[in-house]
Amino acid sequence: MISITSVSHQYGNATALKFADWQVNNAEQWLLLGQSGSGKTTLLHILTGLLKPSAGLVKINDTALYELSSKKLDAFRGQHIGIVFQKPHLIKSLSVTENLQLAQSLAGLNTNQQRIEEVLTSLDMWHKRNAYPQELSQGQLQRVTIARAVINKPALLIADEPTSSLDDKNAEAVLALLKQQSELNQATLVVATHDKRVKDAFNLTYSLA
Repeated sequence: MISITSVSHQYGNATALKFADWQVNNAEQWLLLGQSGSGKTTLLHILTGLLKPSAGLVKINDTALYELSSKKLDAFRGQHIGIVFQKPHLIKSLSVTENLQLAQSLAGLNTNQQRIEEVLTSLDMWHKRNAYPQELSQGQLQRVTIARAVINKPALLIADEPTSSLDDKNAEAVLALLKQQSELNQATLVVATHDKRVKDAFNLTYSLA
């Protein structure tokens, strides 16, 4: 599913960040743990096709990401990788349904209303399908963000610091939703965080120094 081999990245004249080789199997759920400055964001960007490493090989589902053209890499990311950011980043002028339709379109897929209903129902958000982002609570916005990440049935679901600004109750709820959605969609889940509250929810951990 995920394979990184001899990967490193260097920003200018700074000391290169080096990452231990990592193999992740289909449908596994991993915690990517690291403090600020450890290279966690860099590795996330490398895994999601946003940053070409200075050296090394990165494969998702046996596809070498950085051997793809920019256009093919964008399409591959849209179809195979779902990303849950710390903040929603939804388009405010579009309804919940329209935000999900846009995610389908950007991945080069046809609009699939049945899939939208299926995902929103599984997240208890179907009743908010015509609402706009500014009309939703923070908890509802997080659910729509997760819906957008899984709408195209990605093989890989990555969540970047999804609990860092949440209290214990909401952090636990978001983690439960992410794990539930990865299981429903048979997706590999990687949750990146420095939040130690999350550790007990995962059996598999990749740690950065």
